[in-house]
Amino acid sequence: MTTSPLRGIEQHPDILALHAHSQIATSRPVAQAVEGLSVLTGLYLAASPWIVGFNGLPSLAVTNLICGVAFALLAAGFGPAYERTHGMSWAAMGIGVWTIIAPWVVAGHAATTRTIASNVTIGAVALCLALATAAMGRPERTDRPLRGRRP
Repeated sequence: MTTSPLRGIEQHPDILALHAHSQIATSRPVAQAVEGLSVLTGLYLAASPWIVGFNGLPSLAVTNLICGVAFALLAAGFGPAYERTHGMSWAAMGIGVWTIIAPWVVAGHAATTRTIASNVTIGAVALCLALATAAMGRPERTDRPLRGRRP
């Protein structure tokens, strides 16, 4: 009888270290705040055509609805499964950039000041939150010298 080489993979030291790092990264209050703000940002982006009042531009309204739901779902996945989803923060960054340029690309000349201001603001917030999420996945440096001490 042969044993599968994947049988004990969940006990591999690298997998255990990755899981421990993810647990530490998502248990911090800053990480929880970023996750909560990201979900709220996605929900606002989805509802923004009706909140700001540009639901008369159906193509931009549908774009914001789809992007907002996608951003909120990505953000909701970062908390419970961070070790598997932190790489998706690049997709969240793409949604943020798309939100910024969407009034000109999707609505064209029909874009109003309200649509542009709303999308640029919420897109910049989404981009910053996605960058913060990506930064949480970086390992902490422990080789930095302490301030005031000479090496």
